Amino acid sequence: MSMADFKFISYDDQGDVLRIAINRPPYNVLDIATMEEMNTALDMAMANKTAKVLVITGNGDKTFSSGVDVMDHTPDKVVKMIDVFHGLLKRLMLVPIPTVAVVNGPALGGGCELAIACDMVLASEKAKFGQPEIKLGVFPPIAAILLPRQVPMTKVMELLLGGGIIDAKEAHRIGMVNAVFAPESFAADCAKYLEQFTTLSRVALLHTKKAVKEAANRPFYEALHHVEHHYLHELMATEDAVEGLNSFMEKRKPVWKNK
Repeated sequence: MSMADFKFISYDDQGDVLRIAINRPPYNVLDIATMEEMNTALDMAMANKTAKVLVITGNGDKTFSSGVDVMDHTPDKVVKMIDVFHGLLKRLMLVPIPTVAVVNGPALGGGCELAIACDMVLASEKAKFGQPEIKLGVFPPIAAILLPRQVPMTKVMELLLGGGIIDAKEAHRIGMVNAVFAPESFAADCAKYLEQFTTLSRVALLHTKKAVKEAANRPFYEALHHVEHHYLHELMATEDAVEGLNSFMEKRKPVWKNK
């Protein structure tokens, strides 16, 4: 499948920035066909050897995503739906470059899980976050795993057991969101935020993210062993690590080769 074949998403390669956007306005519902296209786009993103950051967002100006299509939760579809949706989130978490959810409106249910599966989340002041699955007699498996790693357990229980919805400022306060921007400057503020990654060495970004992932949830000394080995035998073998150190000592800007 090529970019021209996508019907329910858009995939833009802007050099340093890759952008995958759900394109089913006004609510950007994630049905099986849309998620299959997103899986293909994520495979394309992982095959890209030059980009420095991946953005996940929703097209339109109303909703990031209102979640997985309720019609795909029926007994005849639910197994395939879970397989495709969880495959999407597992792919997203395997992307080697930084991933940023740009949340321009409500992110609910599976839409919220999609956002928090990214490394970072940027939100418009009009964004909202919630996992209302409990009101349908079910629960969100990915949120049940990821939210306790991001926010206090008392808030996790409130969100998952109560099924309530919080605004962007509250999501920022509890640690679900990195930054909240005004709607009128949202696009420009998000672009400025992304610049902190696009000016850096791709190699350094890859190795740093890999080290953080390797260390996560390991005991300290085990994590230190893995990170030390990565630093000494992988990162320090790159041209950009040498260039970065030399440029600092020579008081000049680094010239990244991204290798």
